[in-house]
Amino acid sequence: MCYKGETHARASVSMSGDRPARSRGRVAVAATLALLAAACGETADEQPAAANQAQAASVGADKDPVIAAALRDQIMVDPKLVQQANADTLRPPAQPESLGLPPENVADAAFKAEAGALKTAPAASDKCPQCAAARRALTLGALAASQGASANCVRNTAYSANWANRLPQSVPLYPDARVTEAAGADQQGCALRVVSFVSAAPPQRLLDWYHTRTSEAGYRNGHGMEGADHVLAGTRPAAAFMLHVRRRDGGGTSVDLMVDDAR
Repeated sequence: MCYKGETHARASVSMSGDRPARSRGRVAVAATLALLAAACGETADEQPAAANQAQAASVGADKDPVIAAALRDQIMVDPKLVQQANADTLRPPAQPESLGLPPENVADAAFKAEAGALKTAPAASDKCPQCAAARRALTLGALAASQGASANCVRNTAYSANWANRLPQSVPLYPDARVTEAAGADQQGCALRVVSFVSAAPPQRLLDWYHTRTSEAGYRNGHGMEGADHVLAGTRPAAAFMLHVRRRDGGGTSVDLMVDDAR
């Protein structure tokens, strides 16, 4: 705080006495005034105005119940809006990362040795209408319809990765298969399974592997090829399967597998 009276009092005391004392007093007064001005940071005219404004604001807040209630009320926070704030900031994960690593020999599953020698798939025919139908299908249901599945089963098709675990033993999932999509139907006499997956194995090994498994289960197979597309298809009483393979640009094979086995 700055007080004019205190300044004048110091000046009057310093100016009393002999002339050398008065000279020293003038210097002291000048230094004191400079320090007071630097400490206050405001002119003498601004200090009363600032004090009056602060007092008016305090009186207004005490007398106006609306202002007083607004100042004393708790801040309301919407949890939903809080989650939207700072959308670009990094947040901790909902749960700790597992930091699990795949087995070192995970890639070996694509070339896992079989108990017996693999049979070579039948020679490819250059006539493959199933290749074009499989290539045009945009969904697994459409793929099943294009390969002769009943319309009733196609209508009841449901999508879930769990269908890949419900393939029949006669047409199983390839050992290193990485499932991308699966669908199936079990209602009203249907036993339809349609699975899309990728494998590190080349197309020929997949063709030989599935031909070996299905022929041992009683399927009579045929092999068609059109460009880069191969289809291995087979039938047995009350059952049919279709395997559509295509080499991937980055290596490995893309596979569509359909099985319709009512037994």
